[in-house]
Amino acid sequence: MTPSVQGPASVARRIFRRRPWEAVAIALIGIGVAMLMQPISITLYAYSFVTILTGTVGFVVVSHFPDQ
Repeated sequence: MTPSVQGPASVARRIFRRRPWEAVAIALIGIGVAMLMQPISITLYAYSFVTILTGTVGFVVVSHFPDQ
C-alpha cells in the first residue's frame, strides 16, 4: 500500500468544513444576545451589536463552505 499524499486542496477542505465553523458563528450570535440582555456592564452591552453582527456575517460566509 502506498501512503496517500495530501495536497493543498485536501488540507484546505479539511480546515474549511462547514459544521465546526457554523458552530462558532452560532456561538458568537448567542454570546452577543447574552451580552445584549445582561444588566451588569454597559461595555458588554455596547459591544453586543458588533458581536451579533460578526456572528451573522460569519454564518453567511460559512454557509458557502463545503459540507465535507
